[in-house]
Amino acid sequence: MSGSLYLTATEPRSGKSAVALGVMEMLLRKIDRVGFFRPVVSAAGVEGGRDHDIDLVATHFSLGFEYEGMYGCTAGEVKELVSRGGEEEVHERILRKFHRLREECDFVLCEGTDFAGSVSALEFDINAEISRNLGSPVLLVARARGKSPGDVVRSIDLTLGSLKEKGCKVVATIVNRADPGIGEEVARRLGSGERGAGRMVFVIPEDRDLGSPTVGEVARTLGAEVLYGGDGLHRHIHTFTVAAMELRNFLDRVGEGALIITPGDRADVIIACLASVSSSSMENIAGIVLTGGLKPEEPVRRLIEGFPRLVPILSAPENTFPTARAVDGVHARIAPGDEGDITRVLALFDGHVDVDALAEEVITVRTSIVTPKMFEYGLIQRARSDLQRIVLPEGEEERILRAAEILLRRGVAEIVLLGDGGRIGDRAGQLGLQIESAEIVDPARSPRFDEYAAAYHEARSHKGITVENARDLMRDVNYFGTMMIHRGHADGMVSGAIHSTAATIRPAFEFVKVKPGFSIVSSVFFMCLSNRVLVYGDCAINPEPTAPQLAEIALSSARTAATFGVEPVVAMLSYSTGASGKGEEVERVREATRIARERAAELFPGLKIDGPLQYDAAIDPAVAQVKMPESEVAGRATVYIFPDLNTGNNTYKAVQRSAGAVAVGPVLQGLNRPVNDLSRGCTVTDIVNTVAITAIQAQAEKGRE
Repeated sequence: MSGSLYLTATEPRSGKSAVALGVMEMLLRKIDRVGFFRPVVSAAGVEGGRDHDIDLVATHFSLGFEYEGMYGCTAGEVKELVSRGGEEEVHERILRKFHRLREECDFVLCEGTDFAGSVSALEFDINAEISRNLGSPVLLVARARGKSPGDVVRSIDLTLGSLKEKGCKVVATIVNRADPGIGEEVARRLGSGERGAGRMVFVIPEDRDLGSPTVGEVARTLGAEVLYGGDGLHRHIHTFTVAAMELRNFLDRVGEGALIITPGDRADVIIACLASVSSSSMENIAGIVLTGGLKPEEPVRRLIEGFPRLVPILSAPENTFPTARAVDGVHARIAPGDEGDITRVLALFDGHVDVDALAEEVITVRTSIVTPKMFEYGLIQRARSDLQRIVLPEGEEERILRAAEILLRRGVAEIVLLGDGGRIGDRAGQLGLQIESAEIVDPARSPRFDEYAAAYHEARSHKGITVENARDLMRDVNYFGTMMIHRGHADGMVSGAIHSTAATIRPAFEFVKVKPGFSIVSSVFFMCLSNRVLVYGDCAINPEPTAPQLAEIALSSARTAATFGVEPVVAMLSYSTGASGKGEEVERVREATRIARERAAELFPGLKIDGPLQYDAAIDPAVAQVKMPESEVAGRATVYIFPDLNTGNNTYKAVQRSAGAVAVGPVLQGLNRPVNDLSRGCTVTDIVNTVAITAIQAQAEKGRE
């Protein structure tokens, strides 16, 4: 493995930072500790003088390195050194800092310089020199926006020729920001002949929103005050219009994503713009900039505040003409922390780059270490391999909607949201989310409502459920969602963000039922430690399982571990190890171990199970050598079965908080169809992970049918 990959571009504004996000995610799927380095950074970076791309990548992926160690020199330092003949010193300083970072990492993604400013002539040499001296393969990014296929190919040919002359190895070319219709022609031309483009060429199309600045970027550039609509600063600006004419002429010029620039005393334009936002027959504008430092007077402010939907309204200090000129010069950048744009970037990259092939070209896949990020990325990739239909009953909840957008953009699953369609649409609009491809179902108005109510009545009439009882319960989103998977209209369900565990899983217990051969539903948590993933069960469902139930939990947990790529080695935990302890509780675990071994011989041949084991003997090879030196499980366990809910729940939370582990779950096991419960304190990331897990469970169930 080379240990590094060098990302460089043919010219400015190639979308190199967007590609860096995609490449970094690709690397983190395979490698534990990945660093990010830039040889030269501009002094004029983001707030505080920091480099934009370093902050973007380091923040999103929580890299944890010191900022000063992630770049070689500032552009000012390079200029000063070059002016006194210190070009060699530039290279030495950059390489020294790069190697210092490399010592802390398993791999470093190096993003080349920006080809802008007074040192641009030297920057190509810096990029080529670092790549060659490190033996680092180059990934070339070429800008295609506004160019013909011939122009794109000529630009790439020139750059590839220069890199080849300097001894650089180019492994692939990414043609970025391509206009519609040119991708196939560019790929065809680059894929033929001895162009040195490597074996792979990928074409990523232009995304209109990503190529357009946000209202927030314009506000920062203008030094504008945000008067209203501060929660909409993420809106993208596709065009801007100066409103200096009468309304009848102005309204014809209002387009989708337009930024309206108007003097601050034009109350008529302000009110007309806000009315257009509320009108179903007008395009949605991005925002309004009031110029000249003028702000609406009190009567107008009261009127503005009464509108049900607001867009950002900014107050700029300059007059209209210089403000418009400044707006025209704003270029789109992906802001650190802007999860919406970052999600779009990653979805584009995944959709148009063969990440497995590219990763194979530049790194050696490592399987001995699994970090939390690697595990989470693995979930996403596996879910995407065979799309499942997942129903989210809490469709009006903000976290669910945000997660739904991420899931849809990244193609993790087909999503069904339950709830009132109007409220879901309004809430998504207020949050600026794009969930159009989700199916929205209002249970009470669903064409399947009567069918579902009748099915529930038939299943539960022996419990005294009447037709009216069944109809009332089927209006409950959890009952309706569970019936969807029971009837085969969805593959899995995730709920619990605003409902209790009991409310989430009770319907499944009533009519989805447990799998044949199982007697209970249990759960596991995936505990993602710094360098491995462990499976803990049962930490959420069964308070005091019997010995046969513990054995069943062990086998279910082993199967779940295997489904998610964790080789199951099962430790049956107790307060005693081996034959040293006595007492009712340890005897229950000993009996459970015996039952589990007997059943595993038939259901899971070759499965390693041992117990009773104390936790230290199960996880620590040194302790295991002392307490149970002959055991195949002690010191090697990956699946930990706790004797009761009290022990399991407290242990997983202790490990989560004390060791900084990421706890993914609870994941329910034993049901005929996958249903999973969220914590009411769950994050958007938790929801995304749980949906991916549910989709993978659904894939596995279909594979066994």
